[in-house]
Amino acid sequence: MARERSGPTLAHLVLATRLRILREAAGLSRKQAADGLGAHPVTVRRIEQAQTSLDEGQVRVLLRAYGSPAAETEEFLGKLATANLPGWWHPWRSVMDPWQLDLMSVESAASMIRSWEPALVPALLRTRAYARAVDDVLRPDLPAAVKDARTDFLMARQERLRTQQTRIWAVMSAVALHTRVGAAEVMAEQVAALRAAVDSPDVTLQIHPLDGPPHALTGTPALTVYRVEAPEIPDRVVRECGPAGAADVWDACATVTDYRLLLDYSCATASHPDKSREVLA
Repeated sequence: MARERSGPTLAHLVLATRLRILREAAGLSRKQAADGLGAHPVTVRRIEQAQTSLDEGQVRVLLRAYGSPAAETEEFLGKLATANLPGWWHPWRSVMDPWQLDLMSVESAASMIRSWEPALVPALLRTRAYARAVDDVLRPDLPAAVKDARTDFLMARQERLRTQQTRIWAVMSAVALHTRVGAAEVMAEQVAALRAAVDSPDVTLQIHPLDGPPHALTGTPALTVYRVEAPEIPDRVVRECGPAGAADVWDACATVTDYRLLLDYSCATASHPDKSREVLA
């Protein structure tokens, strides 16, 4: 039975990717693999893209078709139980943006997260009150209880990233410091939180001044690049676009590299991280 939709864990994503790599190394198409299962090629695609739980019987048949040695097969099957467990974010799945369902495993394993935010404080550096006020403005369609749950989820994400010491490197426009989100005390608390964040060894914050020239990300929507150390998992780039939490997600190496370079160019012309304290004073 397929697992309830909540997004794959990293262990699931790694095993699904390994199945694709093994199939390609065996020189088999998805159709050929599906024929061995007595299934449609879409079934194999869903398995390899971690869109369904890993069934032991199906996996055993596929590994046999790919010529996997007995020891490798048993090792693989031994990891299925853990891979099929729901991720820590499962309780919040009903309030997550669609792209987050597939990206939370990547975020949870990221060694570095780089982001660009053109008009607001970057999400991973927002306070609870600021984040809730942002949803009040950008997501008026959502009930208050859903907005509260979304804020709880963001706070949980931030705490887990701090615990696993993921490096956050954010670049933002000073426009965010002059855009009032919520009441005056909400903004004051958010600025104070940013001042505290820049003192953390795991946070780098750069700010483009209001009177600065255009830069490589001028006019670009909010952007996040995830760096993952697991060799089976490619880096990801997320570009927010449109209303209701819509986003484009890419894992193609060329596309990720292009956006990483844009971030590099933008960071090169932003204020030095040491000056962030002066801007936030």
